[in-house]
Amino acid sequence: MTDKPLMHLVFGGRVSDPQGVDFVDLDNIEIVGIYPNFKEAETAWRGASQKNVDDALYKFVVVHLHKLIDPET
Repeated sequence: MTDKPLMHLVFGGRVSDPQGVDFVDLDNIEIVGIYPNFKEAETAWRGASQKNVDDALYKFVVVHLHKLIDPET
């Protein structure tokens, strides 16, 4: 039996406060991708974040989609 993928979404954009997740321009959210496990999502998140390291108001996040789809996971 294979483990089922635990989908993760990585996206980012400009936020109003670097310590929060209030995205200010939803029309320009950057979707990095959907990944089958946290390790791959984290790698993508680090890469996207590193490209924008000089802009404190540009933030990327990892969303655990599998928890939204099936809260028991």
